[in-house]
Amino acid sequence: MELWMKIGSAILLVIMLIVIFPRARQMIAESPKGSAKEWLSALIPLALVAAFVVLLVMMV
Repeated sequence: MELWMKIGSAILLVIMLIVIFPRARQMIAESPKGSAKEWLSALIPLALVAAFVVLLVMMV
């Protein structure tokens, strides 16, 4: 029974990837490209969060 659940899950996963892949490729092709200023404004909060996590890890 457990083997069939794993096989069924794998089949559904493959079907999902087949259905999603063309749409994802279309979204990537049609998405606007970010400027350097936009990338920098996105990286600053990510760097701050990463620094905060490192600080928390060092405190333990």
